[in-house]
Amino acid sequence: MLNPLITPEITKPGRYLGNEFGAVHKPWESAIVRWCLTYPEIYEVGASNLGHIILYSILNQQEEQLCDRSYLPNFDLIAKLRQTKTPLFAVESQRSLLEFDILGFSLSYELGATNILEMLDLAQIPLTWQERNDTNYPLIFAGGQTATSNPEPYSDFLDFFALGDGEEVLPEIGRVVKQAKQQHKSRLDTLLDLAQVPGVYVPQFYTVDDTGAVVPNRSDVPRRILRRVATPMPEHSIGLVPLIETVHDRLTIEIRRGCTRGCRFCQPGMLTRPARDVDPDAVINTVERAIRETGYNEFSLLSLSCSDYLALPSVGIEIKNRLKNEGITLSLPSQRVDRFDENIANVLKGEGRQQGLTFAPEAGTQRLRDVINKGLTDEELLRGIKTAHEQGWDKVKLYFMIGLPTETDGDIVGIAQTIGWLQKECRIKGRKMLSFNVTISNFTPKPHTPFQWHSVSTEEFIYKQNLLKQELRSLHGVKANFTDVRISAMEDFLGRGDRSLGKVIYAAWQKGAGMDAWFENTDRAFRAWEEAIAEAGLEWKMPVIAIDRPTPWDHIDTGISKEWLKRDYELALAAKTVPDCSFNSCYRCGVCGSNFGHNVVVPPPPIPVYEPPTDRSTVAKVQRLRMTFGKLGKMSLISHLDLLRLLERSARRAAIPFAISAGFHPMPRIEIANALSLGYSSSGEVADFELTEYIEPEEFYRRLSVQLPDEMPIYDVSEISLSAPSAAMALCRAVYTLTLSMQNEDLTETIDRVLQSESILMEKTTKSKKVQTIDIRPRLSDLQLVSNDPVKVQYEGSLLANGDSLKPDYVLFMLNQFSKTEIKLAHVHRDRLIFS
Repeated sequence: MLNPLITPEITKPGRYLGNEFGAVHKPWESAIVRWCLTYPEIYEVGASNLGHIILYSILNQQEEQLCDRSYLPNFDLIAKLRQTKTPLFAVESQRSLLEFDILGFSLSYELGATNILEMLDLAQIPLTWQERNDTNYPLIFAGGQTATSNPEPYSDFLDFFALGDGEEVLPEIGRVVKQAKQQHKSRLDTLLDLAQVPGVYVPQFYTVDDTGAVVPNRSDVPRRILRRVATPMPEHSIGLVPLIETVHDRLTIEIRRGCTRGCRFCQPGMLTRPARDVDPDAVINTVERAIRETGYNEFSLLSLSCSDYLALPSVGIEIKNRLKNEGITLSLPSQRVDRFDENIANVLKGEGRQQGLTFAPEAGTQRLRDVINKGLTDEELLRGIKTAHEQGWDKVKLYFMIGLPTETDGDIVGIAQTIGWLQKECRIKGRKMLSFNVTISNFTPKPHTPFQWHSVSTEEFIYKQNLLKQELRSLHGVKANFTDVRISAMEDFLGRGDRSLGKVIYAAWQKGAGMDAWFENTDRAFRAWEEAIAEAGLEWKMPVIAIDRPTPWDHIDTGISKEWLKRDYELALAAKTVPDCSFNSCYRCGVCGSNFGHNVVVPPPPIPVYEPPTDRSTVAKVQRLRMTFGKLGKMSLISHLDLLRLLERSARRAAIPFAISAGFHPMPRIEIANALSLGYSSSGEVADFELTEYIEPEEFYRRLSVQLPDEMPIYDVSEISLSAPSAAMALCRAVYTLTLSMQNEDLTETIDRVLQSESILMEKTTKSKKVQTIDIRPRLSDLQLVSNDPVKVQYEGSLLANGDSLKPDYVLFMLNQFSKTEIKLAHVHRDRLIFS
């Protein structure tokens, strides 16, 4: 049953319905262990996160366990939850988070901590593990990159952490909790059992000694906690298909996990070693299957460095050949510019709009790129950019950093000089000049990297940003975006902190810090953090960490030797590089071995011959089918644009051969007759499908009905002439049933007076803010009372493409002109559409 707080009045109520395609609804009573993956961001971010999707899939495959989901609500629902004292709930079961056994947060960046506190508070769960001990509250844990790198600043709030890859360790955690529940173990004993699972860190069993090192406070827990490493499982990426648009609104398949490039600033590259390629056939078959099963029209191949997946050209071309006439596009994240060539360009090229290209030189001079071990020369940079321009790209996105170790003003100026040099060297006669969108981020040192001992300052960032802005002014066709220095300061403050920061995080949350990485909240968040830090007697600038002293994260065994990090830091200061060990000799970082495995590099298969798709302008439309369907229950809370997306994806899953338009942005030839307002239900919606192959209406119904949600029943499918006017243009009237809220009054007389009126004038404010007086009585064809308990009226009125329509609000206005008491609208249902 849907939570009563989810109404059309809140922003995007589709976030909280739990009825996505692929959502798993296990019977509550069938599970012994009940998980809820609690993502500390709004739905659009969490529901498109690949790790979230994979773990949700894996946990729901465990016997006698179930996994639900919850997300950080938007501000309006947060206010409603607090006003009504309603605990935060999971989206599928709609149950309070208090009812679950385990809540699992993803802590993928430093500033997500206050969002975790917000969700715990909304769930009415005590914020610290000390308050939850000796209670029946859910076990609270976190995983993700930030949780793995340095859990200490957040250790007051979590019962345990899951370090590293979660695919194997989370099922192990579930088995331990299942056994503990069956044996009626206490919370403390359950946590002690969990501490024996490799990759599980229970902070309350560790203390900080006089040197600052984190050490066990009991003999039956490990001294160091191992980071878990798992083999990528692309088949688990086939999962949830959200009904509303998300941040990454596409299928994502992982092709390579880990990176051994050795960029000295890069924490993900250090924390995901060794590198593990996914078998090319597994990637190809998974993408093809997933596109068919999910209905997505776009997919992305994911890796920290896609270009280092040597099978990429072969895999990309083979997938494009298999899906060539289905309007499917491929996107790739940021790539290595030194590996970009014509083969990868051909993978990215497609029908309609061209995919964007992103490269990350990181530094503007060769010397500084050597310091950070980027492994990129000026010649390779130029060759990659020139290839992109020659292959048709007129705009490229570049990433640079400022504040790197040993950086000088000359290195800052070198960023602008490099961009200008690339524009000059890549000129092509008859083509417009190559333009760049440039993002300048502020380097913040991260744990478990050679630069973890480096120190940064806000003042230095501000100076360098201003210097670079001045240099970039002389360049044309360059748009630069600079990361807010305050966000970088907050990330650095938390990223290398210790347990003492728990009270600062709590105070910052109390003062309003939340969603801190969202730019519109930076001012509020920064003020909250500033006050919290000052009250704790601390300063923004992190002290320099002595290279010979313990760090707060030394007890986390990532596999990388601290001695190797020190040696690599010394090489950095000397601007000496080390090669990528996936393709060169081992440099003994410490990862490879029985605990973490070894690099797995798949040799590149032959690149198949590219088979171009059929020119869409030559593909004939042979049939138009008109479908009448309902939009009931939860589906009334899905917007018009989301409904269009849902119909397209459902039709793809059903293998309906709908036509796709030609041009810059190909679109499916699916048209809904008229947009239904959010919150209105209907049993008379109409959509037209133009097809490239003939299908019997009964077969169309059979295929599509099984792919639509239960609350979107199909009532009729009929064939319409291709030359007939579109449904939107042929629409003339509609019949609605209105449920009214009013005091005891017989509406019969009021309805009679409305029908007897020749004219009813109403003021209407246009989009341009002009007030117009319109006569709405001619738009009404019929009005009658159909029920007294509840009070319902049914009307038939105009519904025209030019906007001369009789909206439910207009009928309410008519009734109130003649009613003795105020009438309010409780619900609107559209019964049917009438066509000329």
